[in-house]
Amino acid sequence: MRRFPALFGAACMLASCSNAATSPTQRAPLTQRQHDSVIGATRLPGAAGVRGALRVSDSAAAERARIDSAARAP
Repeated sequence: MRRFPALFGAACMLASCSNAATSPTQRAPLTQRQHDSVIGATRLPGAAGVRGALRVSDSAAAERARIDSAARAP
């Protein structure tokens, strides 16, 4: 009966040492935009600057899209 806790503890330690790389629930890495968006959503110092930079980037991309669509229109 005294062996059970020791065997149980050893089994728990072995189970916790599983290889994380073989996990089927492994997430895909974040893109730079997603990473910046996560940082911008925090209350870290400089997060407001990150949000501003993302907003400017979105505005510039929208402007480029409008110019490209106007150039293609007859």
